[in-house]
Amino acid sequence: MASIDKIELYQWNPLRPKHKGLLGKILPKSRVNNFGDLLGPVIVRELLKKNATRIESSTAKPSQRLFSVGSVLHYARNSDIIWGSGVNGKISQDRYDFTELDVRAVRGPMTRDFLAQLGVKSPAIFGDPGLLVNDLWGRDAFYADPKARKTLIVPNLNDFPTYDPADTRVMNPQSPLEECIQRIASAEFVTGSSLHGIILAESFGIPARLILPRHETLFKYEDYYLGSGRTKFTPASDVNHALELGGELPLNWEADALLDAFPYDLWRVEPEKHGQDARFRTS
Repeated sequence: MASIDKIELYQWNPLRPKHKGLLGKILPKSRVNNFGDLLGPVIVRELLKKNATRIESSTAKPSQRLFSVGSVLHYARNSDIIWGSGVNGKISQDRYDFTELDVRAVRGPMTRDFLAQLGVKSPAIFGDPGLLVNDLWGRDAFYADPKARKTLIVPNLNDFPTYDPADTRVMNPQSPLEECIQRIASAEFVTGSSLHGIILAESFGIPARLILPRHETLFKYEDYYLGSGRTKFTPASDVNHALELGGELPLNWEADALLDAFPYDLWRVEPEKHGQDARFRTS
């Protein structure tokens, strides 16, 4: 859990054993550090940095948390603020035990419909905040590795062990966040079952194709594609099939609505440094 001036920024990053069996019980655990789940706080901090040079204090209630990147809504509690999060299709509906949320935006219309079934209202503002990476930093801000593979394979965390460790095209999703972004930004084509591998590639304008995940339902992927303006998508069965198909239909999405929905009101800032016209714009 990260925080900015007493507002907790939820991110999924649990501790897990490093080894199986007895060693796993004895030795210290380590964080999962799945790169996609680490994006939220980084994006939130950058948005605040671009909009106010000094934050005075928080206006949020002590119990409120801000949810951004990730299929993590089953961890939400009453009064939490939601900006771009989504539903995880693997999670049973009875895990969602909140009755009211402060929803500013969600990843896609399927998440919005799911929340409506629970009696929680959401605006029709869609988009995964990971799509803002290019708008916030730009592809050129990340080191372009001249030895980078033209094709980058980014598996979902649970699919990664099924790939050949000798295949240099494959990225470990538990590599350091900046390294992961650099490898994606340096590729010419990205494929795999990592949702945020696809999202970051498409943010940078890089053609990308989803490979059918082995350990995930298609809910979060369909939610993302619908939320970014695609009414259909065609997952590949494997890497060769992805190369044959090429990139998915490009984004049909603008960042302004998601940016305008960002909960700046959760922080008090110096008035002279945060006026009506001071909000970050991508244009």
